[in-house]
Amino acid sequence: MSNDAYRGTVDLTVAQATIRFLSNQYSERDGVEHRLIPGAFGIFGHGNVAGIGQALLQNEIAPVEGENEMPYIMPRNEQGQVHAAAAFAKTTNRMQTYMCTASIGPGSLNMVTGAALATTNRVPVLLFPSDQFATRIPDPVLQQLEDPTNLNISVNDCFVPVSRFFDRINRPEQLIPSLLNAMRVLTDPAETGAVTIAMPQDVQAEKWTWPVELFDKRVWRVRRPPAEPAALARAVEMIKAAKRPMVIAGGGVIYSEASEQLREFATRTGIPVADTQAGKGAINFDHECSIGGVGSTGGDSGNHIADEADLVIGIGTRYSDFTTASKTQFKNPDVKFVNINVASFDAAKQSAEMVVADAREALTALTELLDGYRVDEAYSQRIAQEKKAWEEQVQACYHRGHGPLPAQTEVFGALNELMGDEDVVINAAGSMPGDLQALWQARTPVQYHVEYAFSCMGYEVPAAMGVKLARPQSEVVAIVGDGTYQMLPMELATVVQENIKVIYVLLQNHGFASIGALSESRGSQRFGTKYRQRGEGSHLADEELVKGVDIAANAASWGIEVLTVNGIEEFRAAYQKAHESDRPTMIHIETDLMGPNPPGSSWWDVPVSGVSRLESTQKAHAEYVEDRKPQRHYL
Repeated sequence: MSNDAYRGTVDLTVAQATIRFLSNQYSERDGVEHRLIPGAFGIFGHGNVAGIGQALLQNEIAPVEGENEMPYIMPRNEQGQVHAAAAFAKTTNRMQTYMCTASIGPGSLNMVTGAALATTNRVPVLLFPSDQFATRIPDPVLQQLEDPTNLNISVNDCFVPVSRFFDRINRPEQLIPSLLNAMRVLTDPAETGAVTIAMPQDVQAEKWTWPVELFDKRVWRVRRPPAEPAALARAVEMIKAAKRPMVIAGGGVIYSEASEQLREFATRTGIPVADTQAGKGAINFDHECSIGGVGSTGGDSGNHIADEADLVIGIGTRYSDFTTASKTQFKNPDVKFVNINVASFDAAKQSAEMVVADAREALTALTELLDGYRVDEAYSQRIAQEKKAWEEQVQACYHRGHGPLPAQTEVFGALNELMGDEDVVINAAGSMPGDLQALWQARTPVQYHVEYAFSCMGYEVPAAMGVKLARPQSEVVAIVGDGTYQMLPMELATVVQENIKVIYVLLQNHGFASIGALSESRGSQRFGTKYRQRGEGSHLADEELVKGVDIAANAASWGIEVLTVNGIEEFRAAYQKAHESDRPTMIHIETDLMGPNPPGSSWWDVPVSGVSRLESTQKAHAEYVEDRKPQRHYL
């Protein structure tokens, strides 16, 4: 019998055991350790206030040996807390995340959207939704959803399709394998996403006798799988045979911390590098081979190169429909793909030659194997010409001098110039991610934080909190549209309560700019996309602005300082004031709902009604039929 058998046991509730266990979990990569779960978000109700809530309280005011601190932050919205945890995880390159707990029923169900966002973005979050009584004695308990055909069903089953790991703890001893598997998934670079452990409220408070070794410090090694030599050899052969190869750098390059290796690869080979939303900043914008965004929201330089590429080397990208322009971007009929990805699911996309490996490991190996190789000089000159032409477009958008209200691109230009290399800009939804991917000139891998896998309205306000917790040394700036603001503003109260210094830039254009433009281009005449006082007749009536709605005043009511400005020069002065302040601040500026936006050079598949009584829709459908002709599977 091993000596461990004599180490003893300890009596704790399931919730107390969970907190003690989590306080001793660490991630490690390249010899650097991190607390895997450095803190907790939680909103309490009858489902968890006496379970996980009590355990967090006890951790704070009555700590014991063998249990590390689990700092608690009180958010205002269950969805918002998960967004904050996801933003924190993304900023730490998936080496850390926060736990989130919510009460039974609507509280837990509110976290489902956040779980889907995390899983879609391949970032780890740890969720503890409360559940109905495992004993079923109080049945139905308050806020329980009843299914007459299956008494095991609860609202928490909604987490199953949006989680990478899901379990329900109906007996205390089930907690041990569940927590170990949860940590495994959180730290697996290929499988990570939302991890959900549903906690019946009676089980949370139930006492159990636990083996002490459960609470030992555990270090979860985040692996860097090397590439298979044969796969690398095939990739090298394809690269050498290509005349116009290009790289698409996705979020996996940044998560792998492979930016230095990507720059070295590009410098030595001359192969141009385009970026996705998640991959922007993986290579600095002023590198000779950096050609900017690619796809539906990309710029001319990236898209023109992609149009003619005969080999696309995808590194750490999931190939969203925006990256491929709904399978119309890569127009060369002979285009082939090599995909480097830690997940075989993503590596196999576009019928590619698969290199299943960590991005940093694969780039290092490829650079060595391609020693002496470089694209021809004519191709390098073409890359330089495209970069120069697009730079002129960027500066025109940044300094447009549009009036009477500025274009939002002018706000982005001011921020791009004012923010430091280690500062972080945040956005997620509407027309802004498209403008930002096309125009933003990222100098470092940390500077650009745009959530566009789920593109979730309401992400930006709580995300700023999560990013600042991860990078207290950075100025964190969340750009928020008035539409997004009205979705989820309540974490403004949390940043005030927790003294978290962030800057919000609220663009007020009295409507949904992105969907308005899309609606118009698809023949639907911006229906339902303007905030206008309802009058007689159609929603299309050009009525006055909605009476009495004052977003700046609403933001101020949450406790943050609000600076209302007119025009770009006032905006620059306000930013400097916000930068010098130690308080969370919002800069409120009105912009033109109609743009103008950057010139587009790509497409996005949004189907148009095949039959209509409206002439605008008929015309849009005819255009749609033509636009989709280049669409094809890449086989």
